[in-house]
Amino acid sequence: MTPVFTRIFNSLILLFLPFYIGCGAGAAGESTYSTGLETPFRHIDVQHFRQQARLAKPFCAREGMNTRICLLADMNIHSGKARLVVWDFSKDTFVVAGLVSHGCGAGPWGKDRSRERPVFSNRPDSHCSSLGKYKVGKRGYGEWGIHVNYLLHGLEPTNSNALARQVVLHGWDAIPDQEVYPDGTPEGWGCPAVSNAYMTTLDSLLRGSKRPVLLWLYR
Repeated sequence: MTPVFTRIFNSLILLFLPFYIGCGAGAAGESTYSTGLETPFRHIDVQHFRQQARLAKPFCAREGMNTRICLLADMNIHSGKARLVVWDFSKDTFVVAGLVSHGCGAGPWGKDRSRERPVFSNRPDSHCSSLGKYKVGKRGYGEWGIHVNYLLHGLEPTNSNALARQVVLHGWDAIPDQEVYPDGTPEGWGCPAVSNAYMTTLDSLLRGSKRPVLLWLYR
């Protein structure tokens, strides 16, 4: 493919992916869906994410969370590359991936100064993202992106202040649909923000789940 055609093709994937996602209840009260499309990020190390998913699945089962899908974000990956994936436990692979921001910390908001070396903190007003497992909570109205956000309940000492810090999952106009490496993703004040197209996809998946979905930020 030519670079121009590739960009158009990848944009269409993110645009139309939500229409392939069904919201019917499956076994154990979880969503059933079919993307019907191939992910545009073919270079992702699937085996690496698979190892993390095999740790995530028993946790989800033990905590009564969705055991069909989870969201995994490897924050060791350069922020200009796709590092947040939707993992399908039954298929043992990811079905879609995209960019996700991290907090700017002491750096300037909206820039990408820490694209290779992010700093993480659970401290209020740190403007940093927090590592750890989150339960994706209530859907609400947001000021950013497609005006949809999801509360994030931190489940570990490293992210226990997520609600108090108003750290939520949301879309952001500044985040591209495609990878921007060697540049990085714009940095906010700690929220895991994604592109508007990716947020539309995530919103469809999350709304179709009758059990809480795990979001795990790790490195």
